[in-house]
Amino acid sequence: MLVLMHVLTGCANTLTKSDGDVQTGPQLSSSFDEKTTEVSYQGPKLDVIIPAFSHGLSEDAENYEEEGVWPELRRAEANRFAYKLKKALDDTGKFGAVRVTPNNTASGDLYVLGEIIESNGEDVEFDLTLVDASGKEWLDETIQHEVGEGFYKNPRNEGKDAYDPAFEQAAVEIVEALLDEDIADLAELQNIAELRFGASFNDDAFTEHLDTSTTPIQLLSMPSDADPLYQRIQSVRVREQLFIDNLQSNYSQFSNQMQDSYLLWQEASFTETQLQKEARNKGLLKIAGGVLLIAAAVAAAASGSSYDNNIGNEVAAIAAGVGGAALISSGITSREEAKFHQDAINELGESANLEMSPQVIQFEEETVELTGDMNEQFQQWRTFMARMYALEATPDRQL
Repeated sequence: MLVLMHVLTGCANTLTKSDGDVQTGPQLSSSFDEKTTEVSYQGPKLDVIIPAFSHGLSEDAENYEEEGVWPELRRAEANRFAYKLKKALDDTGKFGAVRVTPNNTASGDLYVLGEIIESNGEDVEFDLTLVDASGKEWLDETIQHEVGEGFYKNPRNEGKDAYDPAFEQAAVEIVEALLDEDIADLAELQNIAELRFGASFNDDAFTEHLDTSTTPIQLLSMPSDADPLYQRIQSVRVREQLFIDNLQSNYSQFSNQMQDSYLLWQEASFTETQLQKEARNKGLLKIAGGVLLIAAAVAAAASGSSYDNNIGNEVAAIAAGVGGAALISSGITSREEAKFHQDAINELGESANLEMSPQVIQFEEETVELTGDMNEQFQQWRTFMARMYALEATPDRQL
């Protein structure tokens, strides 16, 4: 009986918190208040600019192999990482428009600058710097994430990006930095961003409202709402925002286009990294000059020569001898498949800037054809808009 009473007492205790609050049933309203205040944000929704990440590649191409870097893939990652971070920030619901851009010259309230340090399927690491429109630095952190071996073995993770937790962590860091800022300063920051945009078209008319002699930039005053130059610049800024909004589908399409090949590379590279570790531990292989097992296997499969096939066989033999792992586990099952994914990534990563089809842009009664990659078209568009602004400001002058 005493034992039974002890058991029943133990069961009862599991339903009560140490401070006496019952865990089951409707909770006190104050308990919800405590939870919501941790993430509550009542400030202005800042517009965020995320330029394509710096790819972190060495200027000397000879170092790529030594560093174990596939340069075309790293350039593709620079755009993909920026878009992945945009999606993570969108999911927080704490910001206004979050836009990926080809460079850091676009107008926004907050800028998120990233540089890739490491990406090998197992470890992803990138520097993250957060700077507002006044030049004030909010955050300077290094985001790191190690992919667990179980991730690739779990069938529920099929089609998922192993790096997603890194971008979720980055979004959390950015939100925490936002919550540390004074709401009044954030409202003023939006005015600074607008005036800096105006100054990029007409510095005489707008820099008088800013103290740019120090960093961060200080707001001195605002133009009258009836000021025609101010009204004009507001209109131009909306047009720029719409132009950049249209670019987001290109970044989305790019990320989706490389998805399958990229996820395959992640798993293959993870397998390779594990093989290298085991090889070093067991003394079966010396990795010299950053030779990549999986890259060698892909290259051998993509080629048809007997010599390269022998290389592929040797690599597979080494892999089999190291912990019994096999390259087939990476998902590369045929020469044709290997070449397809290799070519897909090489094509996407030929340039750091996304390729775009020519497009014709109209503003009022003027039109311009934009050509080249995304960065080039953005610069051409800004030049066109500067011309349109100047033409409106001096209508009697031939430009």
